[in-house]
Amino acid sequence: MPGQVLTTAGTIVCPHGGRAILTTSNTKVAAQGAQALVETDVHPVVGCPFTLPGPKPSPCIRIEWQAGAMQASVRGVPVLVRSSIGLCYSPENAPQGVAIIVSTQPKVSAR
Repeated sequence: MPGQVLTTAGTIVCPHGGRAILTTSNTKVAAQGAQALVETDVHPVVGCPFTLPGPKPSPCIRIEWQAGAMQASVRGVPVLVRSSIGLCYSPENAPQGVAIIVSTQPKVSAR
């Protein structure tokens, strides 16, 4: 999947506005001075206000990724790009929507 490479300097939120803490296991590849994110990274989410009827708090607590770059990887693990899909999960492991990529570095792209 082509697109701009996602890095630790970007901004990613859950569908309810909670913010992802962008850390990575990648220590080798950077784009514009920030480490590139890889498909196996799991990002904690903070500040998600989502509540189920009842009311029962059900915040997004993590983002897991799929569909990294096809032709760019770090030690065999695809880097994440703007078109990657991050699924947000509740504390009970229920999927709660797709992560929203708000910003990333604009210069480095991958396929």
